[in-house]
Amino acid sequence: MLDRRDFLKQAGCASACGLLLAGAAVGLPSPAQAASGALLMPDESARHAATWMAFGAPPAIWGQRLSVAARGHLAGIARAIAAFEPVKMLVPQADYEQAARLCGGRVELIVQPLDDLWLRDTGPAFARGADGKLVGVDFNFNGWGGKQAHAEDARVAAAVCRLAGAPRLASRLVLEGGGIEVDGAGTAIITESCVLNANRNPGVGKVACEAELKRALGIDKVIWLPGIAGRDITDGHTDFYARFIRPGVVVAGLDADPASYDHAVTQRHLRLLRQTTDAAGRKLEVIALEGPGSVRPRFENRGFAAGYINFYVCNGAVIAPQFGDAEADANCRAILREQFPGREVVQLDIDAIAAGGGGIHCATQQQPA
Repeated sequence: MLDRRDFLKQAGCASACGLLLAGAAVGLPSPAQAASGALLMPDESARHAATWMAFGAPPAIWGQRLSVAARGHLAGIARAIAAFEPVKMLVPQADYEQAARLCGGRVELIVQPLDDLWLRDTGPAFARGADGKLVGVDFNFNGWGGKQAHAEDARVAAAVCRLAGAPRLASRLVLEGGGIEVDGAGTAIITESCVLNANRNPGVGKVACEAELKRALGIDKVIWLPGIAGRDITDGHTDFYARFIRPGVVVAGLDADPASYDHAVTQRHLRLLRQTTDAAGRKLEVIALEGPGSVRPRFENRGFAAGYINFYVCNGAVIAPQFGDAEADANCRAILREQFPGREVVQLDIDAIAAGGGGIHCATQQQPA
């Protein structure tokens, strides 16, 4: 039961947006041309300076009822994180008063035009240079392969870099932050269905992709998972399938429902992860985290994203979903408490955001300290 953003396909993509940004999939470096690890993307559990979010979910895409509820749950996520670290929320001018009312005084609001709320995908991925300074990597957001209008969201990465005071590095790949998971020590997990998809990077194979990720994020090894293309707007983002707890340890989603299209692929992912090693040569320890057997009916729909893997790690806490399945929710809480000792586990009702096909991780992006 890990369905994701299917309904958003109905929003379409304005023709002016184009399918791919110019030059995004040409001229990728060979391995010999890639930088030798000058930049490195830290693990999410490393100390943060702030969390970035976006007050999106417009009625034109979400529908009036779901938009109202999703914005309420989005603000709830922001307030929960703000108890542990600064939160910077981008918000269109027209929605500023609503955002201020819902988010409260601890969340910093910054006016910025937006198309939607998925800051993980539209914002930059922050990497740190050898001198310790941050760089924001812009991966050319193209509306998940041209599936949704994204003229404003395509500018978000550059805006966040400017606001964070971080130089912007323009990548030659098209991908979203939810499509790549890193351990902070040179290993990444990526789904082929997303990043190698022709709707993002036509003609780009694994070797060229890995070379560019080495240059931009300091990735020495990519663990490729198959994912599933075409079943949701993301084409199978990694952050609904597998996440690093720390180097050498991965938690992976398990869909136990044989009737689900994700049932077979999650089992395959578990087998692949348990057979592989990371950049340091360690065999991965893999923890299976089963999704809920049921969810609350209020917002349940065909694209409801019911997995627990889409949690977010912030300073001193793990912000995770709960779906009303008492046993499964408790199991998630117990696993996260065991794997993140010293951090508080905060579980939230985010059903309206899940009904939009995403989760807490999708709506956040960390700025490392």
